[in-house]
Formats: sequence, structure tokens, C-alpha cells
Amino acid sequence: MKTKEIRELSPEEAGKQLRDLRERLVLLRVQKRAGTVENPNEIRVIRRDIARLETIIKEKAAVAA
Repeated sequence: MKTKEIRELSPEEAGKQLRDLRERLVLLRVQKRAGTVENPNEIRVIRRDIARLETIIKEKAAVAA
């Protein structure tokens, strides 16, 4: 997910996206332990997307305050 796309999301949509990514990350970690993960690189991509979302959410909160 690109930064520009994240900035266009409403706070509710960003929060939902963050929850969905975290759930996906948990599932991928379980699959990795079981040795059935199809694309191990996806874990890194999701972690970075989560970091981007959290950063932008905090930026928006700081501007609003």
C-alpha cells in the first residue's frame, strides 16, 4: 500500500485496514511456523504497511490536536 493511498483514507478506514493487516500478519506467522507460507516476503511487506499506517495515523492525530 502506497503512502498516498493511506493518506486518502478516513481515520475509520485506516483503523480497519490496520486491524486487517495485523490479523493477516498473525496468520502468516503461524503459517511460517508450520512451514506452509507461500510467499515469505509478504511478511516483510505487511510489517512495512503496518508501520506506514501507524505513522500516518499518528501524524493526522498530531495535526488535529
